[in-house]
Amino acid sequence: MKQLLWAERRKLRHSKIVWIAVFAVVMIAIIVFAEGQFVFKGSRYIDGAGWFMTAAQSLATFFVLPAVIALLGSYMICREEQEDTLKSLRLVPVDEAKLTVVKMIVAMVFSILIYLLLFVITFAVEAIMHFGTLSIQTVWGFLFTYFVNGIGVFLAISPIVALVARIKKGYWLALVFTEIYSFAGLFASMSETLKTVYPITAVFQLSGYYEATIGNKAASLVVLIVCMVLAVLISQGLIPRSLLRKKLFCKVKR
Repeated sequence: MKQLLWAERRKLRHSKIVWIAVFAVVMIAIIVFAEGQFVFKGSRYIDGAGWFMTAAQSLATFFVLPAVIALLGSYMICREEQEDTLKSLRLVPVDEAKLTVVKMIVAMVFSILIYLLLFVITFAVEAIMHFGTLSIQTVWGFLFTYFVNGIGVFLAISPIVALVARIKKGYWLALVFTEIYSFAGLFASMSETLKTVYPITAVFQLSGYYEATIGNKAASLVVLIVCMVLAVLISQGLIPRSLLRKKLFCKVKR
């Protein structure tokens, strides 16, 4: 397992998708900072301590980062077959099920790191602008929120990553499906019930971005666990590939 993790980490160092993700995080920070220049009731949005770190989360999660994380995760799983190196790995031999698990673990770590990178950038700006008004408790609260968002977003999109990798239809599909999936979270957030059970907004319930009762948080946790279990079932081949293709393309035709 350690050798597989080391190998996957080495592969990511040469992947352009990592730099795409970093660029996406920087652009999110720039866009949110620009939005913060708008004036409301005589003051700019960004003049409020904590506004930047709060606003960056929603823009990142509803529009950008889930799709980027899904792209990287499905790319990692599909690359051996698309680059025709899977046959060589089977001769070693390498346990394909274990290899898939390792890739999913690396993708989850990547998700956490990407959200922490966004936290570092937003915190740096907040510290420069509001150093005297930011308490340690507030900073730790935001750090916890970003960390949970990194884990939760990966769990929420993991079934899509596993599905695209399983049906072998190209990892760019993961980006398209996840973009639609995460954007729909905007509409789910308008309903108290959907906000709890829709995976993307369930992440915000758990992280503390939304105010939620213990019961709502428990329900959101169950939703994300179901997503993780579904991803495991798909990735380990416990759901036949033919059934996945049939269901997916029947929906598309309709």
